[in-house]
Amino acid sequence: MKRTETYLLNMGPQHPSTHGVLQVKLTLDGERIQKAEPVLGYLHRGIEKLLESRTYVQGLPYTDRLDYVSSMNNNFGFARAVEELAGLEVPRRAEFIRVIMAELNRINSHLVGIGSLANDLGASTGMLCCFRDREYILDIFNEVCGARQTFHYIRIGGVAGEFTDKARALTKRFLERVPQFLAEYDKLLTGNEIFRRRIAGISPMTQEEALALNMTGPNLRATGVARDLRKLDAYSVYGELDFDVPVGTHGDNWDRYIVKLREIKESARIIRQALDKMPEGEIMAKVPRVLKPPAGEIYSRTEGTRGELGFYLVSDGTPKPYRVHIRRPSFVNMQGLDLMCRGMLIGDSVSAYSSIDPIMGEVDC
Repeated sequence: MKRTETYLLNMGPQHPSTHGVLQVKLTLDGERIQKAEPVLGYLHRGIEKLLESRTYVQGLPYTDRLDYVSSMNNNFGFARAVEELAGLEVPRRAEFIRVIMAELNRINSHLVGIGSLANDLGASTGMLCCFRDREYILDIFNEVCGARQTFHYIRIGGVAGEFTDKARALTKRFLERVPQFLAEYDKLLTGNEIFRRRIAGISPMTQEEALALNMTGPNLRATGVARDLRKLDAYSVYGELDFDVPVGTHGDNWDRYIVKLREIKESARIIRQALDKMPEGEIMAKVPRVLKPPAGEIYSRTEGTRGELGFYLVSDGTPKPYRVHIRRPSFVNMQGLDLMCRGMLIGDSVSAYSSIDPIMGEVDC
């Protein structure tokens, strides 16, 4: 009678497939994974405490460094939380510009996620194509805020500068490009038998399992739950725009990939409507030179690129928040890694982690 023993394999923290500093302790029986334990904290910078030691306005740039692939969405979420706490009303033109920036950043983030998944599975051409198309978005961000990495354009009360004619032209040029590169990805990746075999049916998750782990974003929608805060809360001007919420069926790596691909198409649809409906007017509310929200607390949430991004703020009436806590979707979604890896092969852990699409700056905070 054969007897087997489990053994421990450390994956990371210096490993190319972890997209940053993550250690995963894999308990293996042969090449089958019995348990996957993420070890976090290698990138912890104490951003919540840094926000508590800065004024509300000074704290905004720190949110760029959470999910550093989705800085616009982070700024949007924090700015909305402060505005709700302080009772500030944002001009309508600024709201439409914010939505355009947030959706461009969502596409940008999904391109990084899809490209990284392709690269992790050995399809490096997929990553090159995704990063090629991402350049169109970075050109837009460079025009509006002068940055191509940690974009900082959304402000408390509105946006930093006008959405110029050049920015509009660059955005329209990118929107014309979207159907072309999506069709190319379908040929290169979606229709690739090797790519499909590596992720279809791998690391499935049920709706009940995903909800029990409080997962959100594409990871939850891949299981068939159409939960999207842009629809559910209809914050900003999302309630005035028409778009669908893509969902999967089996909650496996394939569905997580497909959902991101379809969300790119829906984000482009949102941007087109926002460009057409954007009114003239002011782009910044009248914000006091020294912002002192009244004493109180608030939890404000938005649909980040990876799920529910929430900011809990407590004000004591001073220019600095008394307490800050951030609900980071990457951190919460990482809970699913163990469940997704159990019973899979060692190589499948790479695709499982990549399909979750976490950003370690947001995981560790």
